[in-house]
Amino acid sequence: MTVNKGFARRDRIAEQVRRELAELIRAEVKDPRIGMISITGVEVSADYAHARVFFSSMSGREHVDSALAGLQRAAGFLRRELGRRITLHNTPQLRFIFDESLERGADLSRLIHEAVSISDASDSTKDV
Repeated sequence: MTVNKGFARRDRIAEQVRRELAELIRAEVKDPRIGMISITGVEVSADYAHARVFFSSMSGREHVDSALAGLQRAAGFLRRELGRRITLHNTPQLRFIFDESLERGADLSRLIHEAVSISDASDSTKDV
């Protein structure tokens, strides 16, 4: 069995970019629009020229647009600092994307909980 080493390397670089960006945003970026965000994932292109950075906001859906604007404004700074921390031939361009999966998961959990509560309530009325 042959393992695609390029893919594994890309995954390692994406994870390193995620960790470094999370630390840079936490410690270095002072833009109040960004607030409390979490970097949920990074996808790096095959040539390492571009990185899609997925984030979620702890401040709620209403603050996503301002957080995105703050991240886009800080992208040049973040890319420069990333280049200092990670040794790559080219530091990737950063494109920030809101990750809705956590919010969707919470909504699904809420719906399941409601369905179970309704089912339990209807089962208890049948026993009477």
